[in-house]
Amino acid sequence: MRILIVEDEEALATGLQFNFEQEGYRVTVAADGKSALEAFQQADPAFDLVILDLMLPGMSGYETCRSIRSMNQQIPVLVLSARTLSQDKALAFDAGSDQYMTKPFALPELLSRVRNLIERHSKPQSDTDATNTVMLESFQFGDRIHIDFSRFQIDVRGKTFDLTTKELQLLRYLVTHEGLVVSRAQIMEDVWEESVDLTTRTIDNFVLRLRRYIEPDPANPQHILSVRGTGYRFVSEFTSHNRLS
Repeated sequence: MRILIVEDEEALATGLQFNFEQEGYRVTVAADGKSALEAFQQADPAFDLVILDLMLPGMSGYETCRSIRSMNQQIPVLVLSARTLSQDKALAFDAGSDQYMTKPFALPELLSRVRNLIERHSKPQSDTDATNTVMLESFQFGDRIHIDFSRFQIDVRGKTFDLTTKELQLLRYLVTHEGLVVSRAQIMEDVWEESVDLTTRTIDNFVLRLRRYIEPDPANPQHILSVRGTGYRFVSEFTSHNRLS
């Protein structure tokens, strides 16, 4: 398994490289975003995971993450940053990261998260996932909205959008629980599965991103409905009776 570590603090990068190599990973270290993108493009075989700092010289970690996502929608990206504010985490998730850890960190936790992210990404899809959610191949609803889960894409009235892994997992979760109210706590447990630096605000940000894809008017959603004080409910066909809040 190959890991790309993007970290400009030399001592930390060297320590991470040593520890991951002791675990059997092949590690490449880049000290800035430009070098990271060059390594990412040239990697053969491709990397299995990226560990990304946000405060990098030249190109920020946010820009680097967005560029990586433009090349590969599925590769797990774990942000490892000294930034602790909720807006920093929200921006990182918006850029396409899968998980966020703050510095200082516990090495065993980092190793565990990396292992779990790679295992889940490389695991062949079965008929159901760990939460017994039906693994749909595709789903069509509303006004010419078609989700291709196998290709990580959604076609909305002739315009195609690429989904990140977490966007896809959240959308699949909502679709397969159509008509049911799912709480933010349920989503955190079932979609993110393990303890991460995650808040309910992060869930709301992901929902906002999905609404921008599928809703004609994201401010007045017809498919991903808010349930005040609880969570969300997905409906494929909207009527005035569907709205609960």
